[in-house]
Amino acid sequence: MSGEGNGMSIRVLVVDDSAVVRKLIVRAVRTQPDMEVAGVATNGVEAVELARDLHPDVITLDVEMPEMNGLDALRKIMMLKLEPRPKVLMCSSLTTEGSKVTVRALFRGADDFIAKDADQITRGARGFTEQLIDKIRALAETPEPTHATACQGGFSPPCALSMVNSLCEKRFDALVIGSSTGGPSVLETLVAGLPAGCPFPVAIAQHMPPTFTQSLANRLDSMSNVRVKLGEHREWFEAGMVYIGQGGKHIRLIQSGGPVRVEIDEEPRNALYKPSVNELFRSASECFGNRVLGIMLTGMGDDGLEGARELVRRGGTLLAQSSESCVVYGMPKAVVEAGLVAGTADPHGLRRVLTQIAVGGGGAKRSA
Repeated sequence: MSGEGNGMSIRVLVVDDSAVVRKLIVRAVRTQPDMEVAGVATNGVEAVELARDLHPDVITLDVEMPEMNGLDALRKIMMLKLEPRPKVLMCSSLTTEGSKVTVRALFRGADDFIAKDADQITRGARGFTEQLIDKIRALAETPEPTHATACQGGFSPPCALSMVNSLCEKRFDALVIGSSTGGPSVLETLVAGLPAGCPFPVAIAQHMPPTFTQSLANRLDSMSNVRVKLGEHREWFEAGMVYIGQGGKHIRLIQSGGPVRVEIDEEPRNALYKPSVNELFRSASECFGNRVLGIMLTGMGDDGLEGARELVRRGGTLLAQSSESCVVYGMPKAVVEAGLVAGTADPHGLRRVLTQIAVGGGGAKRSA
């Protein structure tokens, strides 16, 4: 980070074709003692030019703009190969089309996104600006993710190869994944590694609004050997399927005298995140005990920590994404520091162990 004042300011390039939104973001950034507005652009063409000339730390990039949209601007900014690479925060409307483009951007190198509610924006919504500032700060304070690993097998600590082998010999009847900032591209890596006929079902809690989780499910389904869909209330939790939690609601697993089912609801309503990783992990541990494998991926905060405690207490196994490969090392850090994790790895290391478990017999034929 570099700034004109104390040399420690987070330099933000604001890109939006709406004068109202630009003003709102600029004002929010300027109220922060550790941030400054490096520049302002009204379209994608200007954004690319200013990114090249100003080398900002973070770019807030609108999705829908004239002359050059956010997706094309993102591609050109990535092609600049700036060092260090600026973190990109996509700003999207809550429309279905906006969510589709934003999810594509997350797969193409954007680090995070924030949803713009038109009604809230016109009222100068405090909630939007607070979330925006939190996301900018989290992105700026995290080093550029790398794919470096602590050992050749992709896992840390270096002696963890025996742990990987033991995981592949263990029976897992379910996989649950918690994910937030930076997670969609990692989910692509993991889900793409699951073979057709995967012997266990998968449930994912990804922090996203409703229309975005549907776009995420569609995107993952289009590039996977297994079926990926939004979880539906009371449907069977079946092997060979991946269930994405609906944005704005919790996804849980339940069992009462029969096969495990998916539960989708809004309780507890006061949860900070919906879907909540805590709710998913806790419910999975109740259904599967020591036969559940959990993975904590990149994200802000510590959602999932309490659920992970319960998962491990009941004999389940927890893995986490390595700090070096996270966009934001928050959720994985919380479970690592709590001593709950059997091992950490970059996305490709995690994918390798999942593929080995699925192909090598470390899964059950059915979730029941």
